Amino acid sequence: MYFPVAGIEVAPWIPFLAGFAVAFVCSMGGVSGANLLLPFQVSVLGFTTPAVSATNHLFNVVGIPSGVYRYIREGRMVWPLTWMMIVGTIPGVFLGVFARVHYLPDPAAFKFFAGLVLLYIGVVMVRSLLKKPAPGTGAKSAERRFQELVSEFRKTAATAQEEGKTALPRTEVKQFSLTRMEYAFYGESFAVNPVIIISFSALVGIVGGIYGIGGGAIIAPVFVAMFHLPVYTIAGACLMGTFLTSLTAVVFYQVIAPFYPHLVVAPDWLLGVLFGFGGVVGMYLGARAQKFVPADIIKWLLAFILISTALRYVVQFFY
Repeated sequence: MYFPVAGIEVAPWIPFLAGFAVAFVCSMGGVSGANLLLPFQVSVLGFTTPAVSATNHLFNVVGIPSGVYRYIREGRMVWPLTWMMIVGTIPGVFLGVFARVHYLPDPAAFKFFAGLVLLYIGVVMVRSLLKKPAPGTGAKSAERRFQELVSEFRKTAATAQEEGKTALPRTEVKQFSLTRMEYAFYGESFAVNPVIIISFSALVGIVGGIYGIGGGAIIAPVFVAMFHLPVYTIAGACLMGTFLTSLTAVVFYQVIAPFYPHLVVAPDWLLGVLFGFGGVVGMYLGARAQKFVPADIIKWLLAFILISTALRYVVQFFY
């Protein structure tokens, strides 16, 4: 099947399968998988124009809602965290799109930039995993209790449903103001400064606009590594923020395309939708399976994928 915007020919089942695979694995950590789908498009499919970024955003727009729906249904959506991300990332995405079109149209420079971004994310993840927190406190404690309750839930789910009980407790927002947002999860409280989150999200939006991701691939590991928030509670918020910023980016790429007739800027809609259909299935199943997977396994898997991809891109730039 030929995709004229991307200028490539590939069997339609390949984009679907690629979208499913990255979405299933990455959605457990609050990442859509677009950060891994981009290398696949550039290196395997040979899609190297600026339109690859727009197509990557389109994958997010189509695929993410199913995963978000699952996290909302299970009561693990921290809405104030979502809104803070959106307020910061959407303006940053506009700046990132302009930077991609004006300063990074060359595939070699783009791949090097992408490699540095992925390497940074991976290093942050590894440092967080190697650092041993005090026992019985913070995110690790809440994640451990969550896993214990999930294990018990699997044994008694049928009985709990028959009795109309809520088998798994939901996150609870305790405070939300301009200076502090606090929520509770399994006996532990977690607080962040909204100003810091919004400011950091703006920087993430710039990078995400350039790289062709909604920003979740950058901010999710940072929430875990730097802000010490449980991975089970940030995944839904990160995916929701990624969806809305990617929607903004897709529209923006399409609008500015006529002003850059010498470049292919607008998304390849057919290719993006095929990736997205795979993402719909993968993200729903990934969000559903997340509670059964230990948090450290999710984090190490993401760190391995990110660092291996980053090193390949950085090395290729010099050879």
